[in-house]
Amino acid sequence: MTTDESTSTVSAPPTPPLRARGAWLVLLIACGASFTELLDASIVNVALFTIRNDLGLSDLGLQWVVNAYLLAFGGLLLLGGRAADMFGIRRMLVVGLVVFIAASLLGGLAMNGAWLVAARAGQGVGAAIIAPTTLAILTTYFTDPKQRAGAIGAWITAGVVGAALGSLIGGLLTDLLDWRWVLWINVPVGLLLLAGTLVGLRETRRPAQRPGFDLAGAAAVTAGLLLVVLGAASTSSYGWGSPRTLVPLLAGVALLVAFVAIERRVRTPIVPLDIFRLRTVSSGNAVAFLANAASLPMYYLLGLFLQDVYGFSPLQAGLAFLPLSFSIVMGSFAGSMLLPKVGPRPPMLAGAAIAAAGQVWLSLAPDDGSYPVNVLVPTILMGIGIGAIFVPATSTATAGVAEERSGLASGLVNTANQFGGALGVAVLATFAASFATAAAGYTNAMLLAAGVVLLAGVAAFSAPRALPEGAGTP
Repeated sequence: MTTDESTSTVSAPPTPPLRARGAWLVLLIACGASFTELLDASIVNVALFTIRNDLGLSDLGLQWVVNAYLLAFGGLLLLGGRAADMFGIRRMLVVGLVVFIAASLLGGLAMNGAWLVAARAGQGVGAAIIAPTTLAILTTYFTDPKQRAGAIGAWITAGVVGAALGSLIGGLLTDLLDWRWVLWINVPVGLLLLAGTLVGLRETRRPAQRPGFDLAGAAAVTAGLLLVVLGAASTSSYGWGSPRTLVPLLAGVALLVAFVAIERRVRTPIVPLDIFRLRTVSSGNAVAFLANAASLPMYYLLGLFLQDVYGFSPLQAGLAFLPLSFSIVMGSFAGSMLLPKVGPRPPMLAGAAIAAAGQVWLSLAPDDGSYPVNVLVPTILMGIGIGAIFVPATSTATAGVAEERSGLASGLVNTANQFGGALGVAVLATFAASFATAAAGYTNAMLLAAGVVLLAGVAAFSAPRALPEGAGTP
């Protein structure tokens, strides 16, 4: 491994890299951004039918209205996090917000499908900068373990609430105003966040000598991640054996292998591989990846199960998700409270066991079952368990990292979350489709998800018993 990039930074005692008018403002900006970006991931779904009729989109074109955002978001997260380290956390948050606001405004003005898809990709680019940057703000500003756990819990909760309310808000805006408002709603919210960032936050530490930019590594990891996500997203339409799935997947894997080789040779890598020597980083990312691989597909599977098997309407199915989403909030709160007292392992282990119990219970739901008994109670259990994992996993993945690498650590755990979810949906959806009946497919896929979340519990054993205080070095 080559020279550690951290040597290019002024030596100073660990201090928050940002100055703010108050901790409440830091938390408000970070949580507001988390709420907005995850709201945007779900708010457009209920407007798709209206968008298709208004712009004359094909079914494939309509899929790209969703996938363009997810591909740009998932593929650029790592690059966004590293850019925050290189150019400044506050500066990159401003860039991300400007890109997100502009893309939202232009998307609402779209006159055709290509215009809208391009705007959605622009929103994804902005979100890929905002997500790791806001987490980096929290992990470097809140240095006390108890305060940091609470801040990360609030950040996760804001995102969960945004995702939960997206469908409801999108439906209201589409029915009462116009589908374009599902994009325009981001403009006033984004401007408020931008104003708070410009007025309330200021950089205080900068690299004494900015390192050279690893263009080859950046291109390889960005293209590789984008292709893997594209291949995973294609399985729902073409299956695992289709060239439209295999070609991007194999090309993406080849580029990621090339990326590792590049990072071992360049002097200033975009992802210094020695960061994975930190037990916190490697274990936290492993747990986050597996937990999201088990939890995100449940929204997909449960939504289809409720409509195909129990005959729910789309609105009824959307409302049925609210207990799941808010139970994740409850679990996140419990995880953030327990983390400073008992360390990361116990809440992650307990969360994995509770979530697996809920998923096994769901897998036993009969075709003519009762929603309160066969769906509501087990989904609440699953939500509490998954929520209890999220805060300790995120805190672990960003703990003990030197301040000049906080953006990188945040980008890594966000990427683990995104790719775990994307691959989980692809694998479990394909698995569900392999059964003779829809009911059998959904319930068996839920059972498989329980096995994946138990693997997250196994990975939690590699986490340290207690998290280090303040910034450290790999």
